Amino acid sequence: MHNKQTNAQEPHALSMTVYDLPDPAVVANEDARRTTAGRLRMLLVLLICASPVLASYFTYYLLRPNSMKSFGELIMPVKPMPALQAQDLQGKAVSLHRLKGQWLLVSVAPAACDDACQQNLYLQRQIRATLGREKERTDWVWLISDEGQVNQQLLPGLTEAVVLRVPESAIAQWLTPQTGRALQDHLYLVDPHGDWMMRFPAKLQTDQAPQLRRDWERLLRAAVSWDQPGR
Repeated sequence: MHNKQTNAQEPHALSMTVYDLPDPAVVANEDARRTTAGRLRMLLVLLICASPVLASYFTYYLLRPNSMKSFGELIMPVKPMPALQAQDLQGKAVSLHRLKGQWLLVSVAPAACDDACQQNLYLQRQIRATLGREKERTDWVWLISDEGQVNQQLLPGLTEAVVLRVPESAIAQWLTPQTGRALQDHLYLVDPHGDWMMRFPAKLQTDQAPQLRRDWERLLRAAVSWDQPGR
């Protein structure tokens, strides 16, 4: 008679693995490394996006022959257009950012528009008209700096202008005159990104218009790789 042997199964002990908590200093260093890497990637993306603009300005200002001196004063660094609310001549609210997408030749003056103001408006209109096929990439802008009534006799000459009312204190957040000059003394050039990048000499005369136009035409040519006509 065979004896039945019962193999008693020994219970297996439950094993518990204990994980060490990470060193706080190591975690902090790793977080800092990731943050730095993320910022560097963001800066790289911004530089890639801005590189066509920077390259065109670099070509225009630094690689051109010395004989091709600019008439206008380059603003460095450029000053981005602020998020300001303006009003059109009908009193409708308009964001200043709606001006982006075109090259802008800007003047600033109260609504009364004295002789110097009218001279600037005349020059803006005439200079844009002489740009030929590049005209469609440009606008001329009058920023009215007060709440006064615009002279009705000026309106027929403003049909192709962009006329917006913006308080002078708000305009001064973006555009500034030369020391000792007033905002309305200059014409200002703004690129399609809304960056103010050039200021022309105060109280321009008609015989100086070709020099301003020459600067503008060079910039239009330098920016052809990234600028597109129309908003």
